[in-house]
Amino acid sequence: MQTLNVGAGRSDNEYKADEEQRRADLLAESRSDANSFFLAAGLAALGTGLLPVRVDIFVSIGVIDLLGFYGQPLGRLYPFAMYGLAAMWLVVLLGLGFAGRSGQRWAFLGGMVLYAVDMIALMLMFSLWAFGVHAFFIFKWYQGQKALKDLNVPGVSSF
Repeated sequence: MQTLNVGAGRSDNEYKADEEQRRADLLAESRSDANSFFLAAGLAALGTGLLPVRVDIFVSIGVIDLLGFYGQPLGRLYPFAMYGLAAMWLVVLLGLGFAGRSGQRWAFLGGMVLYAVDMIALMLMFSLWAFGVHAFFIFKWYQGQKALKDLNVPGVSSF
């Protein structure tokens, strides 16, 4: 019996099967965490007015709030700037979601950076509830990128 790559009395076939199961679980976990990009995009559309109903009490985007507060001197371009920025935010989140579902770790890191910067704007606007929602998404995307990182490292348990 070969003792290399065998732990706690497992045969080589059992070890390989466990490793394949671990990799499948990590991939499923990262895809589940990538789905939170789509949830964030939906909430962003709900909080920015891209949908017929606007609920910005619980969900808001700090950059859009800052533009709403300081963007009045834009005059006639103000509505286009607001909806254009909201649509761009939505497209970026959807793109990161599709990239994250395809197993791209950079998508999770990009989402974390995007929302961390937006959290600074939320602190300036004193939107604490939206700050907490952003923190939740950053946590989910951290878990997703960690799962993809552990996917490439053999024999790492992630719990």
